[in-house]
Amino acid sequence: MNRTPDLEAVRRADPAAVARRIVERRDELCLDDRTLAHQAAMSPAYLRYLLGAGPAFDPAGFVRIAAALGMTWAELLEDRGDVPPGQSQPPPGTPRPVLLHLSEPECWVLVGTHGVGRVGLPGTPAPTVYPVNYAVDGRTIVYHTAPRSSTAAPDGSPLSFQVDHIDDRLSEGWSVLMLGSAHHVDDPEEEHRLAHLPGATPWAGGDRPLWVRITPDEVTGRRLGDG
Repeated sequence: MNRTPDLEAVRRADPAAVARRIVERRDELCLDDRTLAHQAAMSPAYLRYLLGAGPAFDPAGFVRIAAALGMTWAELLEDRGDVPPGQSQPPPGTPRPVLLHLSEPECWVLVGTHGVGRVGLPGTPAPTVYPVNYAVDGRTIVYHTAPRSSTAAPDGSPLSFQVDHIDDRLSEGWSVLMLGSAHHVDDPEEEHRLAHLPGATPWAGGDRPLWVRITPDEVTGRRLGDG
């Protein structure tokens, strides 16, 4: 049996239809958004954004939500018209994705292996999510940006930070979510030190003199595999 999920099919899927199936399964299990978001390793605001079929279709995010709901890849991507909603049963032996909890030290190890994450900032009418190049500095995340850019989180403001990786070939992956606050770095010596951390240079280039430090209050992680 082919255990590899067709992630290319996930990318081609209709976000609104996928969101509808997730909502049906969520309601069937009597889960609220906060519980489901925690199980899927993302912020409740970002979950609501995805389920609202926002313009940013996040395949990895939908896959993690499906795993948290115990849905198969086929159930995530396809309607089954032969059974009532919420009562479909996959064929015997169909692999289901499983999310395993990661400890906080494991989360920091994984975050340190990558250099691009997503910053989630409060917004109206919905939160906004932006990719950023980042570096790990102790038990904080740092990135630099332009003072008037979209990623220039106000000093002291709440935000979320997420990093994930899904291996298409091995059908495995992980996700780390941090909830905390932003703090501006205004010490020239500290700015000079941060500038020499691996991965600290933004791909976009340009003048980006503002350093933002993310101090997490909560760090959670999940590892994705087939059960």
